[in-house]
Amino acid sequence: MTGPNLPFFITIVLDGVGIGSQADADTYGDVGANTLLHVIERQMPALPNLQQAGIGCLLNSPAIPCADEASASFGSMIEVSAGKDSTTGHWELGGIHLERPFPTYPDGFPSEVIEKFVSRTGYSSALGNKAASGTAIIDELGDQHVETGWPIVYTSADSVFQIAAHKDIIPLPKLYDLCEIVRSSICVGEHAVGRVIARPFVGSSGAYERVSSERRDFSFLPTTPPVQQLLQKQGVRTVSIGKVSDLFGGVGFDEKIKTASNADGIQAVLDVMSVPHSHPVFVWVNLVDFDQEFGHRNDPAGFADALEEFDRALPDLIASLPADGRMILTADHGNDPTFPGTDHTREHVPVLLYGGKPGRNLGRRSTFADHAATVLDYFNLPVSPVNGTSFL
Repeated sequence: MTGPNLPFFITIVLDGVGIGSQADADTYGDVGANTLLHVIERQMPALPNLQQAGIGCLLNSPAIPCADEASASFGSMIEVSAGKDSTTGHWELGGIHLERPFPTYPDGFPSEVIEKFVSRTGYSSALGNKAASGTAIIDELGDQHVETGWPIVYTSADSVFQIAAHKDIIPLPKLYDLCEIVRSSICVGEHAVGRVIARPFVGSSGAYERVSSERRDFSFLPTTPPVQQLLQKQGVRTVSIGKVSDLFGGVGFDEKIKTASNADGIQAVLDVMSVPHSHPVFVWVNLVDFDQEFGHRNDPAGFADALEEFDRALPDLIASLPADGRMILTADHGNDPTFPGTDHTREHVPVLLYGGKPGRNLGRRSTFADHAATVLDYFNLPVSPVNGTSFL
């Protein structure tokens, strides 16, 4: 527990759990996407705690009715920034609007980028150079990588430069060094992608497996201070659980807790709330399994199981929240596993706010940055540095 009367705010991002395509979804090819609704209607998961919180009030479906007396305040948010990736979504949640999207490479990176990569890393060649599923590309090129020692370079629909390497061929420190080189001297200027990602894997031919717990993201650094940095400068202790810190290049976080799964992340949240704190605390959590394990793999059954797992944990999270604390459940984009393709989807995201007066309809907020404004407002700090409006 926190010390007496110390403010405590926790934001849990259910990665990829969007709630319906935005008005501009046609620009992204995502008209009709609705991650949460489609998973619920197809799989009918048992979500009694999310339903009681008011999530059904946002979906307008008999599959999950609106609670008569919601235990949380509920609403939704619109993404203003250009893009539909995790960096863009989290940055806007942090109060930063991107006017131009990070560059993407659906046809692979241009020759000048790959030539720089080869010359500056010392390899005679690189494998891949295309948009691909991370699991599919190591199945396809893993044997050739092991034989030649050349790194596998690939991207996705997101603004990412990913390097996959077998740990026995390119050890982790070397893989991380390669990513540092790309981040600092190759993916810069017009090619400044949102993230350079190290993707280590293990195993043998026909049975390669990614080691997600040793993945590392090297992010483009924020151009203006995000909410956690504003809090940090005012003496609030800031804690990242999961990949949040990676998405900001570590900016603004006092403590960074890596996780290997949703269950691991939930336990980390409970652990943080169980110890005494001598300062006000802001905890920002990302639960990545919805997106990484199930959305990108078109697995609505697995997605539904992950929702049930979180729903079962929700009462413990609420019970552990300090008396005057606040907790927000939200998302960073959609990733509809029933939708064509394996990419993120441009969707509204939910807001469930615990603490204070429950049952308020927060409406549809005009930007994800309302989250940042709400956090600052809770800590009695000026909201003006971020591009949003508090819903406290």
